[in-house]
Amino acid sequence: MLIAQKERMIDYAAEQVRRLKRLHEAFPRRNRYPRDPRFRSAIYDLEYVQIFSTLRDNRVDFLRDIYRTGGYIHFVKLLDSYYLGAKYLFIEVPENHEWWTRTLSRILIAGLVSGVFLTLLGIYLARLFVRPMRRSIELLDDFIQDTTHEINTPVHTILGNVEMIDPRNLSDRDRRRFERIAIAARSISTLYEDLKFLTLEQDRPLQEERIDLAQLLEERLEYFEILFRTKALRLHRDLVPTVLRADRRLIARLIDNLLSNAVKYNRRGGRIEVRLRPGVLEIVDTGVGMSPEEIEEIFERYHRFNDTEGGFGLGLDIVRRITEHYGMRIEVQSNKGEGTTMRVYFDAGETERREK
Repeated sequence: MLIAQKERMIDYAAEQVRRLKRLHEAFPRRNRYPRDPRFRSAIYDLEYVQIFSTLRDNRVDFLRDIYRTGGYIHFVKLLDSYYLGAKYLFIEVPENHEWWTRTLSRILIAGLVSGVFLTLLGIYLARLFVRPMRRSIELLDDFIQDTTHEINTPVHTILGNVEMIDPRNLSDRDRRRFERIAIAARSISTLYEDLKFLTLEQDRPLQEERIDLAQLLEERLEYFEILFRTKALRLHRDLVPTVLRADRRLIARLIDNLLSNAVKYNRRGGRIEVRLRPGVLEIVDTGVGMSPEEIEEIFERYHRFNDTEGGFGLGLDIVRRITEHYGMRIEVQSNKGEGTTMRVYFDAGETERREK
């Protein structure tokens, strides 16, 4: 802006010098200082003393040839001849702020174009960088879906035959073998139900009904009884009759996964406590526990506590999905080496009104 103004002010200064020369030659017959409506001016002597000035802003700088001050632009010209005793001539014009508006507009336009370009470039690079990870997840999802299809028939065949065998007719040795088969079959069945929920039943319409939550818990505890015996776990239950309107299949998956984790990560000879009150389900175990960092990650899909226990890390992801679907809140309290408490808060009355 100053460079653009300088050329014009050089012309003003040259014109004012000619006027000063004429006034100097005609002085004292003519003694009126020359003025111009396009600019204001001032003259100073060699000692920086003001001789005459029409400047609006008298803050002058003898060291710079052009500068801004107080909304005005000053141009300084060093005179070759001492007309009227002057050595310095100052030219002043109002600062035109249109240059600032134009510059700001150009910056904004350039910034917007650059921002859009960099955003698109960032999105492209982000997709490029995460493509291998996304492909790995897709392959894992495809593998799980294919596996779910494949194990459907074997799982039901094994479970059907296990249910048909009466362990009372077996010897002690065969009964222990049978229990190991039954435990393995039910572990596979639990995993199969999780896989089926995630891969095959996502679009299945929900069948909302009034669920006796205490009765459903008793059924699922009976299903897990043989797993409790395997680790010699002591079970304490305190169930108050509670009605919840929801899809029975989803609530069963939620309970099964919470109980499965309580068994899987419990210590041998430990304890499991199941409490049900209107509005809250609480499952407590005396297992390995978790650190605060682990608690923040347990509901992520494919996350596992350790590599010694089976599973794909799907159970708590399913729990999270179900609680979010029904507006429930899940709370986790745990200390490393001391066990874990899972609480699921729900409003049975509000859930039922919402469904109606």
